[in-house]
Amino acid sequence: MGIPANTRRADQARRQDRAIHVYEILRVAGIGPAPRRTGPTWRQFLHAQATGLLAVAFLHVDTVLLKRLHVLVFIEHGTRRMHLGSVTANPTAEWTVQQARNLALSLGERLEGVKFVIRDRGSNFTQSFDAVFQANGTRILRTAVQAPRMNATCERLVGTVRRELLDRVLILGEAHLRAVLAEYQVHYNGARPHQGIAQRVPRYQTDTPPPAMTDLDIKRIHRNPSSAA
Repeated sequence: MGIPANTRRADQARRQDRAIHVYEILRVAGIGPAPRRTGPTWRQFLHAQATGLLAVAFLHVDTVLLKRLHVLVFIEHGTRRMHLGSVTANPTAEWTVQQARNLALSLGERLEGVKFVIRDRGSNFTQSFDAVFQANGTRILRTAVQAPRMNATCERLVGTVRRELLDRVLILGEAHLRAVLAEYQVHYNGARPHQGIAQRVPRYQTDTPPPAMTDLDIKRIHRNPSSAA
């Protein structure tokens, strides 16, 4: 049997009273909040290490038939380049590890520049998943419990994909979701400017602005959209 609602409310009220009581005692005594320990803040760390940071999170999508699908999303902090894993209805730990291996193969030598991987504490992320990156000397940074802001860049990417794509398209199934995500990834990495990298697009990783597109370039992309990647 569960705890009655009135009992839960009474317990919550007592906890709040105790918290207020402790706060008042410290305030009267002139004791403020505990000072921050030495070292950079989390924001300062992310800014300083952006070129070597890779973040990962899950994106879930509900189809028109009310089937929930899952996609593993990666983003490089320094360039804002997005990488997508496969699509599955059952994201097991083994499946998640395979997506990490696929990304490692895709990055190739660039994986050596990844110094940190930020992930949450979900059960899908196992030691085998971490080992894929740790083999190259990468450190795994796990976010605190119920602290999505610690992985804000990747969470913002998930929100962007929802607002710009998934909220505007009815997804029929796994094959359909793979197709629309692949097309959006081409746009996101090759044409969409990002405020975090001075309005550049992820494919250009230097301060040099992208070259102006000619009429021939535009016609080529219309004929073959995948060439814009």
